[in-house]
Amino acid sequence: MRNAIHQMLAAILTPLLAACYTPTSTPEPPSTDADALQMALEDEYKAQATYAAVIEKFGDVRPFSNIIQAERRHSDRVKVEMDRLGIAYAKENPLLGEVDAPASLLAACKEGVAAEQENIALYDKILPTIVDAQVLETLTALQRASRERHLPAFERCVERGGAMGGGMGRGGGR
Repeated sequence: MRNAIHQMLAAILTPLLAACYTPTSTPEPPSTDADALQMALEDEYKAQATYAAVIEKFGDVRPFSNIIQAERRHSDRVKVEMDRLGIAYAKENPLLGEVDAPASLLAACKEGVAAEQENIALYDKILPTIVDAQVLETLTALQRASRERHLPAFERCVERGGAMGGGMGRGGGR
């Protein structure tokens, strides 16, 4: 009877445990504030390069023209923290000119939604590991901008079928 119970438990638990340890494509949580800041800067650089490619292909179109300015400010804020903590980083964005724009503005807006969702998820992973209060404040503000301004702007762009909206958007380009 005891063996039967063990075999039954093994049959149930083995697939469950295997699923828990299946590798994913998401990066591991950072082990230090320096790692977290580097991950944040790389993500900001990726967004800038992507949005720059869209602007190069389609012209000065919103929300890309507004959000790329905000992404530049975000990377500057991350760099300030890295400078304060003495952390080395790539001063210039190595991804500029290396990213291809999607075939249409609608596809670009959909990619913008996905990129901002990934950015929010990245910060969800990073923020609980932060030790330095100033770094935590900075990265929390960047996540809030992605969640409250950038993501809604790209969602509106998708709702419009990729057509440009009017005005500066709800975030005023922040």
